[in-house]
Amino acid sequence: MALWWLGGWGIAHDPDLSAFADFAPAPTLTSLVQMVESGDAARMAGPSLQRVGLGLLFATLVGVPVGIVIGRMPRVHEICNVPFQFLRMISPLSWMPIAVMAFATWNGAIVFLIAMAAVWPILFSTAGGVRRIDPAWLKVARNLGARPVAMLLTVILPAVAVDILQGIRLALGVAWVVLVPAEYLGVTSGLGYAINDARDTLDYARLGATVVIIGVIGFGLDAAVGQLVKKFNWVRSSAH
Repeated sequence: MALWWLGGWGIAHDPDLSAFADFAPAPTLTSLVQMVESGDAARMAGPSLQRVGLGLLFATLVGVPVGIVIGRMPRVHEICNVPFQFLRMISPLSWMPIAVMAFATWNGAIVFLIAMAAVWPILFSTAGGVRRIDPAWLKVARNLGARPVAMLLTVILPAVAVDILQGIRLALGVAWVVLVPAEYLGVTSGLGYAINDARDTLDYARLGATVVIIGVIGFGLDAAVGQLVKKFNWVRSSAH
């Protein structure tokens, strides 16, 4: 806060930068209170949370099964590792032209971009967790007559639950970062749109307040998933 205040003071007293003086703590926090009280903050955050939630859902539905297959089948891992690593290193926003062509709505394109950003941490974390499963667990399950579906539900998924959640936690961070530029695409709602709108109208206090809202929500989501990771770690430790 001290550095923020000092930076705001310096900007306000610099003739070349004084137009940005509303980035300082006092104007930003005043705007933040007004946005929370008026409900603007919730109206901005709602669509963004929905898009991130859908993107993470699709990323999980793809990443977990593919990660399990890669982790269980060394040959599949050998075939897929290089292509997947290549695709992982492509910026999710690079898929924007394809997303715009492939989806009828801007909202669908944004969800696709978020899913493309989020799928890789979930996939690789799941695959790594499967490879670390104690082979004795699988051997015991087979000796007891467990079929593949039963082995998946009673041995593999419980064993990698923490790895999946850690992958989701990493994916959430990436998705939350990608969200703002993705929402520049043409939608008229969400936190990214609010940032763009505040910039275009030169309302820097509102822009700063929106940045604070993005940080607070992102921190809260990460902390919530972190608590789930701790809970499943405790359950797994107790099972051992």
